[in-house]
Amino acid sequence: MSESVRRRDDQAAEEAARNEPLARLEEITKVYRTGEVETLALNGVSLTIEEGEFVAVMGPSGCGKSTLLNILGMLDAPTAGHYWFRGQDIAGWPERRLARLRKGHVGFIFQSFNLIDELTVFENIELALLYLGMSKAERRARVEAVMERFGIAHRARHRPSQLSGGQQQRVAVARALVAEPDLILADEPTGNLDSVQGQEVMEMLKELNEEGATIVMVTHSPAHAEWAKRIVHLFDGRIVSENLLEAVS
Repeated sequence: MSESVRRRDDQAAEEAARNEPLARLEEITKVYRTGEVETLALNGVSLTIEEGEFVAVMGPSGCGKSTLLNILGMLDAPTAGHYWFRGQDIAGWPERRLARLRKGHVGFIFQSFNLIDELTVFENIELALLYLGMSKAERRARVEAVMERFGIAHRARHRPSQLSGGQQQRVAVARALVAEPDLILADEPTGNLDSVQGQEVMEMLKELNEEGATIVMVTHSPAHAEWAKRIVHLFDGRIVSENLLEAVS
């Protein structure tokens, strides 16, 4: 293949990706097997996530919410079905290739913060950049900028155990954002916070979405779900309803 043909094909692929939604699941099934026991976690789920959306996923415990988030975040592979991310069907990709894609394109915010106690705030945030080939100066500039944005710059040398729950979640949000990902996945981001701290986190997520970030959030809280633009309800591994709504002002 000539270089000009290769460039033309690459440009066509890029154009096709721009016309695609950010993420699209088609008939996704996920079965977990333990010995002779099979558990059907997702059963034929189809879901589209457009650029700039804020989607809340709700449902009872065990309905498949976390499994859905793990598949969207490329932490788990579907048993069957297709997952299109930026125009590429990645459902059958090997883990090493998925890991490269995940590091540069997906940010995670967890209920339990998932910060490393032995590292400082600065180091916890920088960790998200270490495998992206950035220079030390660029990493420092990005970390300092995101710490300043979320009001934790004065805590740069503190360790997670020296922070309140709200401050730890601010660090977790900063870590999720520092690599400027295409997709932010939040798994019960207010679950371990009091009402005031939870409100602060939701305000941060809303601000990020207004700036163009695409967010998918799992939550048990109807009040927090209403900060989103769309609510997806799961039950027994299936999507049973979707509701469009105006985000909280």
